[in-house]
Amino acid sequence: MTASTLIDSTAEAVAPAPSRSLAGATRKELAAALLEIGAPEREIRMRSAQLWHWIYHQGVSSFDDMLNISKVFRAKLAERFTLTRPQIVSEQLSSDGTRKWLIRLAPSSARDRAAEVECVYIPDTDRGTLCVSSQVGCTLTCSFCHTGTQQFVRNLTAQEIIAQLIIARERLGDFPGRAPPQDGIVPSGGSRFVSNIVFMGMGEPLYNFDNVSDAVAVFSDGDGLSLSKRRITVSTAGVVPRLPDLGAKTGAMLAISLHAVRDDLRDTLVPLNKKYPIAELLQACRTYPGASNARRITFEYVMLKGINDSPAEARELVRLLKGIPAKINLIPFNPWPGTAYECSDEATIEAFSDIVFNAGYASPVRTPRGRDILAACGQLKSETEKLRARALLSIDP
Repeated sequence: MTASTLIDSTAEAVAPAPSRSLAGATRKELAAALLEIGAPEREIRMRSAQLWHWIYHQGVSSFDDMLNISKVFRAKLAERFTLTRPQIVSEQLSSDGTRKWLIRLAPSSARDRAAEVECVYIPDTDRGTLCVSSQVGCTLTCSFCHTGTQQFVRNLTAQEIIAQLIIARERLGDFPGRAPPQDGIVPSGGSRFVSNIVFMGMGEPLYNFDNVSDAVAVFSDGDGLSLSKRRITVSTAGVVPRLPDLGAKTGAMLAISLHAVRDDLRDTLVPLNKKYPIAELLQACRTYPGASNARRITFEYVMLKGINDSPAEARELVRLLKGIPAKINLIPFNPWPGTAYECSDEATIEAFSDIVFNAGYASPVRTPRGRDILAACGQLKSETEKLRARALLSIDP
């Protein structure tokens, strides 16, 4: 072992812990941070409100920008904390305006390697939807989903989930005083560029329930990011025991990744079905807190050629959902490298949709977005590791 290695090892052993970022912190975490730097308890509520406003409403990235806080107190904050966001490794812009960010997270411990997740921004004329991730990789192995082929690493913290929205609003000029990008499409009409959140990125949200529910609380806080709970949707493959908690604690809209009307087929497409079969899942939907005609449950149904797209299956879907305030979101399958599935023909999808619609259910066919950058539904999976492996193989030994 060389001297330089010893010096490096010693330096690592005695180096102070890196400053913690407060970007993405909950109200409880902000209060704890203020106590750490000696703020009097009688000031905690007021100081927390100040920080909350600057971090989440104004979107500042430096304590120096918090103009109604004294310089002395700002200096105390800066000695211990930062407002650093996770690193954007890459940003891809689709021809249809969809943006995909590969985000590198700070290591969860000194021994861990930095993990990476992807999130996607989808602009429309009347809204902007941000698809956020809740896990690094995924705990599930849905056979049609590209993300499901990626190994699960860990859950995201609430702070890491919230940071995805902060990053998106920052990049889109969606905080006060910031200009939107010139190279992309954003909604017109004066509304916030990010108006909707969907937990449909990497991971199964209900296997990270506490952090997801904390993130929803921050997203929907009227003094900060201020998104309506009716514009926040949590999509699950069907973790049945968590559904009552999700409705009662978060008030978020619910989406179910259904994709089949028979247990034998769903066992293959969505293996979680072996644990929570269709009948059990749908019964939980019937009693989901807050479900009504004004707050319908969305059932996602990916259209797979010759697998789940027959008229008989459309009629069975209608029968299964009887009594549930529901809409059915039909998703043309988005191919990815190595998949064995194909997308149903357009005429087949239209015929399926007509059967569902004529039975009284809304059955929109989702327009694929971001296919050219692998940002469409079911395609989220970082190609970074593959590219790095290729780069290493190209190096002469």
